[in-house]
Order: sequence, then C-alpha cells, then structure tokens
Amino acid sequence: MTYIVAEPCIDCKYTDCAAVCPVEAFHELPDKLLINPDTCIDCDACLPECPVEAIFSDMSIPPEYMSWLEINADAENHPIISTKQPALFGPTCKGQPE
Repeated sequence: MTYIVAEPCIDCKYTDCAAVCPVEAFHELPDKLLINPDTCIDCDACLPECPVEAIFSDMSIPPEYMSWLEINADAENHPIISTKQPALFGPTCKGQPE
C-alpha cells in the first residue's frame, strides 16, 4: 500500500504533509505535490495534514482520481520537498488560506 496526491492539490500546494513525512516521499512540481510510491512507508502522517483532502491510500482512491496512481509514479523525477512552505493558492485552488 502507498499514498498518492490527487487533483485537489493542484494550484493549492499545501506543504504541511511534506513537513511531517518521515521518509521524504513528497516531490514538488510548480503547481502540486506528488508522493513517490517507492519511498512511501504508509505511515499515515500526511493524511490529517492536507487541508484540501488531496491524499488517498492507493486502496481507497475515488474512481475519478485513479489516473493519479500513474501521475504519482513519476514523482521521483521531481525535487524532494521536506519542509513547510507557503501554499500556492493559485487560481483553481479550492482550499482556504491558512
């Protein structure tokens, strides 16, 4: 089992989840985060940290986000992020400012 980041993260890019990850499984893109499935240890630490509920277990992904399994599999090709940074709050972000 692993976790994935899905569409609700796009343009929000909260990094609270990355700051609590004990194995640096989060990777940063300009508009979102991804979780490296080869690094994730299924510890659940990130789940409660995501204010837009963009993180799912690969065993409970809503059908509309199934394609995000493959998207997250590409995480290792992007820089690791392990600290909290200001959220993006881009134009399509549905999250609320902190």
